[in-house]
Amino acid sequence: MSKYPEIENKMKKTAEVLKTQLASVRAGRANAAVLDQITVDYYGVPTPIQQVASISVPDPRSLMIQPWDGSVLKGIEKAILASDLGINPQNDGRVIRLVFPQLTEERRKELAKQVKKYGEESKVAVRNIRRDAIDKFKKQQKASEITEDDYKDIEKDIQKLTDDYIKEVESIAEAKEKELFEI
Repeated sequence: MSKYPEIENKMKKTAEVLKTQLASVRAGRANAAVLDQITVDYYGVPTPIQQVASISVPDPRSLMIQPWDGSVLKGIEKAILASDLGINPQNDGRVIRLVFPQLTEERRKELAKQVKKYGEESKVAVRNIRRDAIDKFKKQQKASEITEDDYKDIEKDIQKLTDDYIKEVESIAEAKEKELFEI
């Protein structure tokens, strides 16, 4: 941990949010994380699919969703159709199968743009955390609570933290982009 755990925790959370966002970007192989953002209407309550069904990966290109309560099957199907997954669910009355098609070059490029956008948003969030922290210390310096030398040291430390987390965010986004094009 650094001298500024509060600032570092905020930056770390930004990187974790990026990982979560990128897990829902479909990379051509079946991954249950693509369903994380999808909720189904379960007795009037929006509920994540994972809480009403078991999800398995029978083969690299498909997911199988088996609801514990058969009455929610149609709701799951509707939720998947309404999402931006771009996959038509196959409902056989007991389970729903999602078959992931091979990604076209065009779709890979679209997904890569989406990954870049998420990465840029995360970098902006990290920079905003830096700006807010530096503003706070600048006010302390103006109020003579810390010296100008302390302020300069703090500013340098926070910039180093920022640079480290920007690099981490970039490497997370680059890894996901690479994953898109290696399948």
